Amino acid sequence: MLRVLTLATLFPDASRPTFGGFVERQTLGLAARGDVELEVVAPIGVPPWPLDRHNRYADFADIAEQEIWKGVNIHRPRFRTIPRIGGPLAPAAMARALEPVLNAIRTRFPFDVIDAEFFYPDGPAARRLARTFGVPFSIKARGADIHYWGRRTGSARQVLAAADAADGLLAVSEALKADMVALGMAADRITVHYTGIDKSRFSPVDRAAAKAALGVEGPLIVTVGALIPRKGQRLVIEALADIPDASLWCVGDGEDRAALERRARDLGLADRVRLPGNLPHVEVAKLLAAADVMALPSASEGLANAWVEALASGTPVVISDAGGAAELVDRPEAGAIVEREPQAIAAAVRSILADPPDPQKVRATVDRFSWERNSETLFRHLSALVERQ
Repeated sequence: MLRVLTLATLFPDASRPTFGGFVERQTLGLAARGDVELEVVAPIGVPPWPLDRHNRYADFADIAEQEIWKGVNIHRPRFRTIPRIGGPLAPAAMARALEPVLNAIRTRFPFDVIDAEFFYPDGPAARRLARTFGVPFSIKARGADIHYWGRRTGSARQVLAAADAADGLLAVSEALKADMVALGMAADRITVHYTGIDKSRFSPVDRAAAKAALGVEGPLIVTVGALIPRKGQRLVIEALADIPDASLWCVGDGEDRAALERRARDLGLADRVRLPGNLPHVEVAKLLAAADVMALPSASEGLANAWVEALASGTPVVISDAGGAAELVDRPEAGAIVEREPQAIAAAVRSILADPPDPQKVRATVDRFSWERNSETLFRHLSALVERQ
């Protein structure tokens, strides 16, 4: 029996039901195995009073510090964080807060390995905790944790130190693995661990009927991701001006929302752009299946879940050459990789609309992605670390 302690700052809770859904799905898949026992520690960073009263943090006060979440024992200890300037201090603060929690857990659940699900601050905190409890630890890189924290003063050195000390490393794509190596991590210690996909949820449907159910007429373009500049929704809105009769739905929420609404108004596109906020996974699946194109010209990615989910839905993608893009868009049916500028995005979307690929051929581009394979790879990876200990 493999006893896993999953450490994940990216994990849903009652106030953020869609936050870190990909980590949740992976964790639940591993926990469902008959040869695994698993508990999750999902720390929540909270600033000191009175900043903790801000709307961004106020809802955390009602979240239980321990609960059963979808059948898994979840611990949600708080640790002190300082908005904007506290990033370099987060791993140490997290480790201090977690040590007594893990001490209590270990009296009844003698975990064999710590599985950190984001490189920063989870990885450096896991390094400290693994040393304290004498167990191996693994860190998974997902994208921004390498591209941002891996290069930022105050955190970059901690990222490399955690990588050097880790017993195993995972990356969501070959491209992200290459980026990790470029930072100074050893290639032979990094295993590519692709995200899974629920193909019973994300699958092709009658697109015309799906659009009608949404009240959409004409071509439909969808973006899925946090509304932040890095994801490039502004570029897609600007491209929409050159895509006649098309509608654009930008699923997600974030700091760029007001600016995106303003840009749509300024371009006279407000009646063709919708920002529905965060949606439940089942609603995202319906929207992706209804879409003619999913566009997400990110400045950086690991391997975006939204790309895989769109392709599994039979919907081609128009994306930038970021992260593992070339690992997915490896044939014409999958869509196009374009420059991060509106004209290129518009041209690629118009080309797909003029000659749409067969949805089943689009779906076939992600045949190698499954949660079953994801779970088996993770199990073998963690088991090997314990056996070598």
